Amino acid sequence: MAAKYTLKVLADFASAHTLRDYPGACSRMHGHNWKIEAEVEGTELDKIGMVLDFKTIKKATREIAGRLDHYYLNEIPPFDVINPTAENIAKYFFEELQKMLGNEHVRVCAVTLWETERACVKYQEL
Repeated sequence: MAAKYTLKVLADFASAHTLRDYPGACSRMHGHNWKIEAEVEGTELDKIGMVLDFKTIKKATREIAGRLDHYYLNEIPPFDVINPTAENIAKYFFEELQKMLGNEHVRVCAVTLWETERACVKYQEL
């Protein structure tokens, strides 16, 4: 039977945003303390028994979070063009992590972005 390993790391950042064309209070600038859950999967272990070192996943996730931390998202790419919704931010993390970590043995399988303690979005590619 084939095995699949899923590794998950957490990171966080704080930023403000404005939702363009939103018919409510979120159309005004407001901030969040976001939490990121990055999930990476693989089916093969390396010579020391790892899919990928947790440190590598943490470093990549924190690097991307650092690009957004303490910024007004509407002023930085790609959110100066696309709406900085939780959905779009989750997709951004997914795509950036895949560029940094993905290879023939490892792929990013999901990113969950928590906007508050009670609201999150999970982005996956099918």
